[in-house]
Amino acid sequence: MFQVGERIIYGSRGVCEIADVTCLKREGIPEDRVYYVLKPLWNKDSTILTPVDNDRIIMRSLITKDEAEKLISEMPAIEELEVPEEKQREQIYKDCMHTGNCREYIKMIKTLYHRKKVRVAAGKKITSTDERYLKQAEEALYSEFSVLFSIPREKMPEYINEKLSEAG
Repeated sequence: MFQVGERIIYGSRGVCEIADVTCLKREGIPEDRVYYVLKPLWNKDSTILTPVDNDRIIMRSLITKDEAEKLISEMPAIEELEVPEEKQREQIYKDCMHTGNCREYIKMIKTLYHRKKVRVAAGKKITSTDERYLKQAEEALYSEFSVLFSIPREKMPEYINEKLSEAG
């Protein structure tokens, strides 16, 4: 169980802080059911109430700064996603996002950057589906890394590129 003040990843909402752990006193809700009160870091006006035992949405601790640094250093070697059939593409993207796994986000970002580059070279635009999932994966990855490195989210691509350049 997470503790008050701890920062976690909560599904597609990203980094949230545990504001409280409580039982609700509402009709139709068991009195002994425990809930997290979450405050998304990037939307201070929002509050999320979710059961502690919620198994439908990924809730996990943030990775460590060391794990993030290792992932950045491994980025060049991380494989792209495999999409055996074009009609499976969106489901593969959805499945990747539902893992809540930074390595999977990197795979998807690499896949979509490569796909965008190929399409642009052929005189085509990036598809709206590709663009939507690219933004989701970048948002998920950069938000978590931003907290770990105390760098604004919008500066994360630049930070990652600098780290990769330094590594050679």
